[in-house]
Amino acid sequence: MDHGGHGMTMDLPPFTLGRGLHWSADPFFLVACMVGLGLYGWGVLRLRRRGDAWSAGRTASFVVGVLTIALVMCTRLNDYGMVMFSVHMVQHMVISMLSPILILLGAPMTLALRALPAAGRGRKGPRELLLMLLHSRYMRIVTHPAFTIPLFIASLYALYFTPLFDSLMGSRAGHLAMMVHFLAVGVVFFWPIIGVDPGPNRPGYLMRMLELFAGMPFHAFFGIALMMASQPMVTTFENPPASLGIDALTDQNAAGGIAWAFSEIPSVLVLIALLFQWHGSEQRQARRKDRAADRDGDQELEAYNAYLASLHARGR
Repeated sequence: MDHGGHGMTMDLPPFTLGRGLHWSADPFFLVACMVGLGLYGWGVLRLRRRGDAWSAGRTASFVVGVLTIALVMCTRLNDYGMVMFSVHMVQHMVISMLSPILILLGAPMTLALRALPAAGRGRKGPRELLLMLLHSRYMRIVTHPAFTIPLFIASLYALYFTPLFDSLMGSRAGHLAMMVHFLAVGVVFFWPIIGVDPGPNRPGYLMRMLELFAGMPFHAFFGIALMMASQPMVTTFENPPASLGIDALTDQNAAGGIAWAFSEIPSVLVLIALLFQWHGSEQRQARRKDRAADRDGDQELEAYNAYLASLHARGR
């Protein structure tokens, strides 16, 4: 039996990490990763050729983010993920929670806006169209918490606990669409929270933290539900190939443990990044105030001191 064009998955030997990391590229994700890295590299090179700086940390974050996608979609992890719930859950967690965070910290939209040339007066080129998209009503809707949080939750419960998951896993196109969906959901969920690119619905840092913690517990509850189940809950993984030598319920429990534990990793990563961003924002605001004070002779401080002096004079 061939699952979705990923190879003869019924004949897979027992899973080991070494076997899982063997090269087995999904053509769509291989091309997408290569194009993404190529475009990002072009943007960085274009900036450097004209003497502009670009953060090496952002570049590293983006590259590692794309490579994490390749890790789970262009190796035999993708083959094992068709028949092992635990391996599939690793794919899901990485591509929906780790890869988006790293890619967003790489600020690809900011790089594109800086690298793309501006069109002439009265014309709309790629840069202008990208700006229109980033500030469009559509983007305001899909990045709003009222949309992103329910979508983030539904991607777990409405997918795995309904026949939709089995239907998608029945074909290569369905499996591919599901993985693209996981990545897209992760991007739109984390973008308003941690993204450094321009866009709508960018709340204050405290609200961003609340958005993060509003979604994360549902991953933990989902994992616990899988761990405590007394029978397989997903038809696709009910009868794993005999060559794997695994028990379906044990593998499902492992998948639940992965979902439960993995929810903590992005939470900590995002929280650390948010704290650094918050600190950087405060530092920039302080520098702006210092420059304003230098320009106007610190009139605001003088006015405040005069106000205190008038209060002191009244009290005498």
